[in-house]
Amino acid sequence: MKNKTNTKVLIWSVIVALGGFLFGFDTAVISGVEKHIQSLFQLGPFWHGFTISSALIGTVLGAFISGEPADRYGRKPILFIIAALYVITAVGSALASNVSLFILFRFLGGIGVGASSVVAPMYIAEISPAKIRGRMTAMFQINVISGILIAYVSNFLLRNVGAEPWRWMLGVAGIPAFLFFSLLFLIPESPRFLIKIGQIAKAKIILEKIEIASIDEEVEEIKGSMAKSSNGNQRLFSRIYFKPISIAFLVAMFNQFSGINAILYYAPRIFELSGLTNADSMFQSILVGLMMGIFTIVGMVLIDKVGRKKLLIVGSIGMSICLGLVAKIFYMQDFSGYGLLVLLLTYIMFFGFSTGAVIWVLIAEIFPNSIRGKGQSLGSFTHWFFAALITFLFPVVAKTSQFGVGHTFLFFSIMMIIQVIVVWKYFPETKGRTLEDIGENISH
Repeated sequence: MKNKTNTKVLIWSVIVALGGFLFGFDTAVISGVEKHIQSLFQLGPFWHGFTISSALIGTVLGAFISGEPADRYGRKPILFIIAALYVITAVGSALASNVSLFILFRFLGGIGVGASSVVAPMYIAEISPAKIRGRMTAMFQINVISGILIAYVSNFLLRNVGAEPWRWMLGVAGIPAFLFFSLLFLIPESPRFLIKIGQIAKAKIILEKIEIASIDEEVEEIKGSMAKSSNGNQRLFSRIYFKPISIAFLVAMFNQFSGINAILYYAPRIFELSGLTNADSMFQSILVGLMMGIFTIVGMVLIDKVGRKKLLIVGSIGMSICLGLVAKIFYMQDFSGYGLLVLLLTYIMFFGFSTGAVIWVLIAEIFPNSIRGKGQSLGSFTHWFFAALITFLFPVVAKTSQFGVGHTFLFFSIMMIIQVIVVWKYFPETKGRTLEDIGENISH
């Protein structure tokens, strides 16, 4: 029974996590495109940063607006809309004839990415038993990393295809996007959402497929959790929700202040600054994606055993050291040997098993059932707001002086030290606890 239960949960999680694959692909594919776009459309540093970050501006909006519809209409309908947006952005951006159209289609795709980061982890958390919830929700991040790796490989393989290879790099995402849309027909609605809208019988049918314990007891616990929230306050920005709000904000903010998106979006450019050719830079970017994939899987294996807090603390210490040493390399302009590559790969290792594996799990866990969509939306909005800001500013800051990149990496290093202190003093441990138990105790 246990194997059958876990198999169904795994299948549904993998399908929904395809949204994460497209999220990752969309995030990283731009690294192989951004120099072509800058040259083709003759963009200065400001418009270059704005064009490349246009998708991230869309993710901010997508994250902001998707939680409320997911709470009102269900998780599954919103996932279909997300899949459609992925298809549109792949085809549209690949065929764009001017920078305005390119920005528009990248922006629409960004809305899909932002919404996916809200709805997909929330759905997976809600269908997963407590003992495997961390691993299943981390499946979303595994797919994000897989998307990043495949994007780097795809960029490398397509770098000389046709007169404008960047169009192929962007357009190929239409294939997994259509697959994602098609497979969504196979998943059920979240049982917790069905209970919320009073469709208890349907919820029990789904729970029977994914739960081992008493179904009636599970339903009563979920109903009780929602009743308490309803009798209290369902507004997200309420005093009783201060702690989950602050945790979601902090874990999302620190995720971006680790510098991950600056590295993912501009990896080839960073390596070229150290004197590598374009082809070598793109190949080393593949190593970055591969390392992240391996150690995010390590994080997924450990997250339900070691816990969320320990992974975050250990990872933050390692990232801080690596980022500080990368800053030193840029300050000293010493790019001899493979020092930069080794440090960035080691940084990626620490990121992968810590904040890379934990962020979407923790945000999906800490809010009560009745406001989970709004809470997930807040966490994702925070993540993408800072992602857009950093992606926009990085090329601008890098141009200010020869030490601009060094200043940026030093800032990221200091932020990771601060994260260690905040997680140690303030974050709760959520491993092995039901969503109802977490929501009730953190919010009171």
